[in-house]
Formats: sequence, C-alpha cells, structure tokens
Amino acid sequence: MESLGEAYAGSRWEGRDPRRVAAGGALFALGLLAVVAGILVVTTSLSAVAGAETTTEAQWLAGVLAGLGVPASMAGVVVVLPASRRQRLGVLVGTVGCLAGVALFARAYPTRWTGTGQSLAFPTALTYFLGGSVAFWFVFTAIASYRLRNTPGGTVQLELTRQGETKTVEVPRDQYRQYQQAVRGDGGNTEQVIQELEEKFEE
Repeated sequence: MESLGEAYAGSRWEGRDPRRVAAGGALFALGLLAVVAGILVVTTSLSAVAGAETTTEAQWLAGVLAGLGVPASMAGVVVVLPASRRQRLGVLVGTVGCLAGVALFARAYPTRWTGTGQSLAFPTALTYFLGGSVAFWFVFTAIASYRLRNTPGGTVQLELTRQGETKTVEVPRDQYRQYQQAVRGDGGNTEQVIQELEEKFEE
C-alpha cells in the first residue's frame, strides 16, 4: 500500500490537477466569450468587423457562436471538477449532440429554417435540446456530488492502492481529520491508521 504521505499530499487526493483546472477554466471562459460575442454580433456593429454584412449573416454567425459557447462552458465545468468517468462521458455525449445541432443550424439557416417545405428548424432545435439536456444533467450531477463530498459532516473518498490493486473507500470526515493528524505527526497513531485503512481495503 502506498504511504500515507503520498495518499494525502498528492494532487490525486485533492482531485485537482493545476493543468486540468487551467484547461477547464480556459474552456469555460471561451464558451462565455462565444455567447457574449454572439449577442454582440446581432446587437452592435461588431457583425461588420466579423464579416457579416447582412442581418441574416449576423444572425447565422450569432447562432453558431452561441450554440458552440454553451456546451463549451458546461464541458469546462466538468473538466475543473473532480468528476467521474461516467459524468465526463455524459457531458461529452451531450456536447456531441449540441455540435450536431449547431452543424444542422449552420446548414439550414436561413434557406431551410422556417416557412419552407423542407424546414430543418424542428430537428435542429430538438437535436440541440437533447444534447444540451444530457450535458446539463451530468454537469449538475458532477456539481452535486462535489458539493456533497465537501459538505461538513459528510464523507470523504480515499483511493487506496495495495500490490497494484486500487480501491476507493469512503470515510467519515472526522475520521479523515484523524488520519491527517497522524500523517502530519501532530497526534494520532500511524500504525492504527494503516491497520484501519487495510481493513477498509478488504471490505
């Protein structure tokens, strides 16, 4: 089994890799900027700067920017949080759905949007809505589980490794504090802590 110092001091225990936090923050910020840019394109003269000379072109550009910005922001949240593989996969699936909706919009607007016999407005909106709903649900579960793990009086997840086998166990928060004290050497019996962790590993 790995040393207690490694178990508590590593970034794996904290659940936050600085590079992952930076990448997630950048993705979230880019998503917000895309949404804001989409709004500005249809409400200011920024559309001319972006090369959209007509109202239709400005609306097309705004729709694409906002459509890409929303799932990018949601993906950024999950990248920053210590989410599970299932949650990250769920957001990825939802993001792909949103991208499919944006692709449909980019193809359909304005000639096949509304008022035509071959309108793609409904399938586009449905595709984007379903993708966004899936992504939002898994973002919500990631935030909820993160808050639950960090609520005082809750439980803390520890990842234990012994002889190449890894197992995640949950311990009460007060018990985790006792483990921390033993590791820092300011109280607590280290041998007893190791024995308790090995017993949890066997459960």
